Amino acid sequence: MLLRIGSSLPAAMLFLAAYFITHALIRIALPDTLGLDESEQAFFSQYLFLGYGPQPPLYNWLQYAVVSVAGLSIWTLVIPKNIILFLCYVFYGLAAREALKDRALAAVAMLSLITLPQVGFLAQRELTHTVALLVATGLFLYGLFRTLQKPTLTSYLLVGTAAGIGMISKYNFAILPAAALLAVLADKDWRRRLLDWRVLAAIAISVLIVLPHALWLKDNIDSASTATLQRMTARHEASSAILRIGQGLVSLVVAVIGFSALPIVLFAAAFRRDLLRALRATSPMIRLIERMMMASLLAVALVVVGGASHIHERWLDPFLLVLPIYMLLKMQAAGIDLSVGIRRLLPVVPVAMVIIVTVLTVRIVGAQYVGNYPILNAPMAGFASELTATRRPNLIIASNKYLAGNFRLQLPEVPTVLPDFPDTAATDYANTKGPVLVLWRGPSDKDATMTPDFAARLKAAGIEVAQTNTLAMPYLFGHRKHAFAIGYAWIEGGAK
Repeated sequence: MLLRIGSSLPAAMLFLAAYFITHALIRIALPDTLGLDESEQAFFSQYLFLGYGPQPPLYNWLQYAVVSVAGLSIWTLVIPKNIILFLCYVFYGLAAREALKDRALAAVAMLSLITLPQVGFLAQRELTHTVALLVATGLFLYGLFRTLQKPTLTSYLLVGTAAGIGMISKYNFAILPAAALLAVLADKDWRRRLLDWRVLAAIAISVLIVLPHALWLKDNIDSASTATLQRMTARHEASSAILRIGQGLVSLVVAVIGFSALPIVLFAAAFRRDLLRALRATSPMIRLIERMMMASLLAVALVVVGGASHIHERWLDPFLLVLPIYMLLKMQAAGIDLSVGIRRLLPVVPVAMVIIVTVLTVRIVGAQYVGNYPILNAPMAGFASELTATRRPNLIIASNKYLAGNFRLQLPEVPTVLPDFPDTAATDYANTKGPVLVLWRGPSDKDATMTPDFAARLKAAGIEVAQTNTLAMPYLFGHRKHAFAIGYAWIEGGAK
C-alpha cells in the first residue's frame, strides 16, 4: 500500500488529503479556545485593511473572506488553514515532478515534507502567516522549475503570482525570487529565460498583487518592521558589534542545522551509503538549487551583519524547503537505484503523521500529566459564559489579540477592539451606549493584575476603569487547583 502511494503523485495527494482532514476534525473536536495565531485571525477578521502591523496581510485577507461568507467559528478558522497546508504539499509535489526525471520520485519528495519539523509539526501546531508562505514557496518552485524546463506564458505567470503572494505572506520571502534570479543568471543555458518577453508578464502580475499592501507599507514602515526587528534581537545581546554579529551567525548556523538535521538523518538512514556516494553528483538543476540556497543564506547572513542577532528556524522556510527535492536529485544524478531506500523511507511518513497528531492532541488533553498547560487549555468559553451570564456587552476592549480573538469567537456579534487598534478605542467607546467589557491578562496566568502598560494604553484612549476584578477558572483538562486568571471591568460606554 505504501509503495503504491509512494510511486503515484495522485495517490500521495489523496493520502495527504485524508491526513489533513483528520487534523481538522481533531482540532474541531478539541475545546474551541484559540491559540495565538488563531485568535489573531479571529480578531482581525472583523476588518479588511491593506495592512495589519508586523505581518503582511494575505492570510488576513483570506480569513476575512471566509468569515464574511460563512461566519466566525472554529470551523472557519481550522478548515482554511488545513486546505492551505495541503496545497503547499500539492505544489511541492508538482515542483518535484518538474525537477526529477523519474516522476514517481515526486510523490516521495512531497511526502518527505512531513519530516521537516517546521512544516510537518510547527505549521500545524500554531502558525498562520507561515502557512501562506509555505504554499507560496511551493508554488514558486513549481513555476520556476516548469519555466526552466518547458517555458510557457502560464509558467511565467505562475512564477509572478507566487512571487506576489509570497511577498504579502511573509516579508522574508522576497529573498527567494532574488536568489532564484541570481542562480538563473549564473547558468548560461537558462539565462535566456530572463530575456523572454514573458518575464514582463510575470513582473506585472507580481506588482499588481503586491501593490495594494505596498501603498500601505510606505506610510507604515515602522508599524510593519518594529516587532520583527525586536524578535530578531536576542534578549541578552552582546555588547560589541563583533560579538553581536558572531552571536547572530551562530544563531543562523544553529537554525540551518535545526531545520535540516531530521530529514538528512532520515534520508541517510534510508539510503545509507548511497546518499554519501551521491554527494559529488551534480546536474544543472542541482547547481541551480545550490546557488539559490547559498544566495538566500548569504542574504540572511547580511541581515545579521545589519543588526539581527537571533534567527528563527521558521524564517528559513522559503530557502530550505527544497531540501528533499535536492537530496533526491543528488541520488538520481549519481545513477543510484533508489527502490530499496524508498522502501525504507516511506514507513517513516505514516509514523511521523501519527506522532504529530498524537503530540498535538496529548499536549492539550493530557496537559495536567505533562505538567505544562498550553494557552489552548485556558477556559475561554467558560470565561465568556460567566462574564455575560447577567449582562451582555455592547463593546469589548481587550489588552491583546489573544483575549480579543477568543472573546470574539465566543461573542461574534459584539465588536472587539484593542485600545490602540484599529486606530484608537476612543472612537468605539465614545459611540457605544451601554455596557463595555474591558479584559486583560496580568503579569502571569495566575496573576491578573492590570499591567501599567495596559493602563497607559487605556488612558491614552480616554478610557477610565474605576474598579477592577479578577476571574480565575481551572484549566481545561487540568487539575482543579491549576487555574488561569484574567482581569476584567465593566464600564459604561461614552454615548449618551
